[in-house]
Amino acid sequence: DSGLRFHYVAAGERGKPLMLLLHGFPEFWYSWRHQLREFKSEYRVVALDLRGYGETDAPSHKENYKLDCLITDIRDILESLGYNKCVLIGHDWGGMIAWLVAICYPEMVTKLIVVNFPHPSVFTEYILRHPSQLIKSGYYFFFQMPWFPEFMFTVNDFKVLKSLFTSQATGIGRKGCRLTAEDIEAYLYVFSQPGALTGPINHYRNIFSCLPLQHHEVVMPTLLLWGERDAFMEVEMAEITRIYVKNHFRLTILSEASHWLQQDQPDIVNKLIWTFLKEETTRKRE
Repeated sequence: DSGLRFHYVAAGERGKPLMLLLHGFPEFWYSWRHQLREFKSEYRVVALDLRGYGETDAPSHKENYKLDCLITDIRDILESLGYNKCVLIGHDWGGMIAWLVAICYPEMVTKLIVVNFPHPSVFTEYILRHPSQLIKSGYYFFFQMPWFPEFMFTVNDFKVLKSLFTSQATGIGRKGCRLTAEDIEAYLYVFSQPGALTGPINHYRNIFSCLPLQHHEVVMPTLLLWGERDAFMEVEMAEITRIYVKNHFRLTILSEASHWLQQDQPDIVNKLIWTFLKEETTRKRE
């Protein structure tokens, strides 16, 4: 309905059940490359470039990136792909969108899988009570500034972008699948295009207009995967998320893994997702 063109990469035959993958920041469809290969045997796997990212259209006005617009995008994409429901998987900011889609359009989500992002209500309540999380989320406030955050990312040949994935503090650790030179090059190529950072950062420039939520409950079976060495999100939020899921809820915390979990530990993540998908989880949580 927005009139925007969305870019996506798909694997698996049309007609198989849909698995829709929503990436985080600063990423694009490529962050799901391991899952596209893994789940195509039983699913039509679709990894989107979210509004403003990669080859998807990027409206110029900040207001075009409100959470309402991002949630509606997912509904429209589902319909345009010829489906009325899906397994929905989101990481980081894509996890925020996935939670909200599950809350607003529960009939569209058969199972919800979120990677390293708590229920949005948990996030807003926790951040107000824990200064340490407020500090870790400091970039949310930094991103409210015009143009300067985009500039900071480009300085010194995109050093900030590279270090997010590779530094000791925030990157994939020794025991993870480190990004190859080609992987880094793919990220640099996408985000070095003219204006390529403004859309992604505009997502954050609207966050304070949309929270707190009016509705909270998640009614479908839910899997939350969490890399404990996440430099941006405190692991305590993962356990608190349980109270908002009124169905089967499974939380798995991976002790050696970073924020970039599905790229860091793809084999373990894929195995955990398979187990969850094959479970009969129609029973209500006691």
